[in-house]
Amino acid sequence: MARTPLTVTWVRRYSALGEHGLVWFGVGLAGMVLDPARRPDWRRGALSVLLAYCASTSIKRMIGRQRPAVEDLPHLMATPTGLSFPSSHATSSFAAARAFRHLLPAGPLYAAAGAMGISRLYLGVHYPSDILAGVALGTAVGSR
Repeated sequence: MARTPLTVTWVRRYSALGEHGLVWFGVGLAGMVLDPARRPDWRRGALSVLLAYCASTSIKRMIGRQRPAVEDLPHLMATPTGLSFPSSHATSSFAAARAFRHLLPAGPLYAAAGAMGISRLYLGVHYPSDILAGVALGTAVGSR
């Protein structure tokens, strides 16, 4: 995908939704409010997102891998830290897709999670291995 001002703007906006797993907590909260019969399932899914996010940020601090630094290719988005492994966006997104897959259509959930991971590569703030580790970690935590 070409980097134009318009695509950068939209990818940044999409990526910002995943900051700290907030969009996925929003999905869980909306489910708890709008679907009281399955409130425990929505709560469990939101808890999975929280646990995945906490796990990824803890691992990130332990590993200490710095974000990509490519000469003449600056990051296209600011990040809360300079640490990259694993991607917390990918981790929380795939935890949400896995945890909410019985509550919402799985295809769109996984597409949104995949797009979140790709957005981080597009913006130059992660290595592919950061995303793959986040996918694995999020899927594992979301399966609990």
